[in-house]
Amino acid sequence: MSMGSDMYREQILDHYKNPRNYGELEEHTFSHLGENPMCGDEIEVFVRLDDEDRIEYASFRGDGCAISQASASMLTSHIRGMTMAELHDLDTDDVLDLLGIEVTPMRVKCAVLAEKVAQDGAEIYEGEREAEKTTTE
Repeated sequence: MSMGSDMYREQILDHYKNPRNYGELEEHTFSHLGENPMCGDEIEVFVRLDDEDRIEYASFRGDGCAISQASASMLTSHIRGMTMAELHDLDTDDVLDLLGIEVTPMRVKCAVLAEKVAQDGAEIYEGEREAEKTTTE
């Protein structure tokens, strides 16, 4: 294992043990809940938009494996300042790049849960999709 891989693994553990942006955002524009029933991950994402419909702040709460929680921590920081279109344009590769490690096929759903929850919440907010209680990944 390379020194770079060790650094990213440490970063993931740090985000898991000390998540950034954790907790319910009291004054949010929208929120949405999602789960990965295969491993029990659950994440709720909260987003506040500014006057120009850019993401001013995002937070999350939930429980799950180190990959899902670290990914949510990193993603909520990464999406600040994005437009809704930029949020929708995020894909699996973007999230995996954020994590910086190779994720096994079984863990990809853990890694992208927060991304999918944020995107689904945005689509519900924008009226592009009917309100669902949860996103299942």
